[in-house]
Amino acid sequence: MLYRPSQAADLPAMTHIRAREWGNLEYWMNRISGYLDGGSNPQNALPPRTCYVAVDESSLVGFVAGHLTRRYGCQGELEWINVLPERRGAGIASELLRLLAGWFVEQKAFRVCVDVEPSNAVARTFYTRHGAETLNAHWLVWNDIRHVLGKPS
Repeated sequence: MLYRPSQAADLPAMTHIRAREWGNLEYWMNRISGYLDGGSNPQNALPPRTCYVAVDESSLVGFVAGHLTRRYGCQGELEWINVLPERRGAGIASELLRLLAGWFVEQKAFRVCVDVEPSNAVARTFYTRHGAETLNAHWLVWNDIRHVLGKPS
């Protein structure tokens, strides 16, 4: 598995991965491209932002994106993390999360939040297994994202 920063050529594959869960290709193409080029901004988002992909041979199988923020007193926000359903359970999401956590640490953004539907037990379990705590009904927070990297705060 190769993990690397995303490139413009990755956009169609990222769009397909997101659209498999909900929405359609056009919606996600506009949303992801707008997010990555800075034309579409989540509430309280600040530049910069980043995105990493997981590539197996020549196929993109997952990605993660995040940005700096002021939302909920946080310094960073995980925007998306997605892995193809047939590739889940192999540690790909965990490695993508570690890459994003490393980027947040480089940015000196230690308090990081993520929006998670209350009914999404799989995502909530994943995040809490990696040290996130409940902030409110829709949001989880890492009070120190360095936890994901196994580093002391």
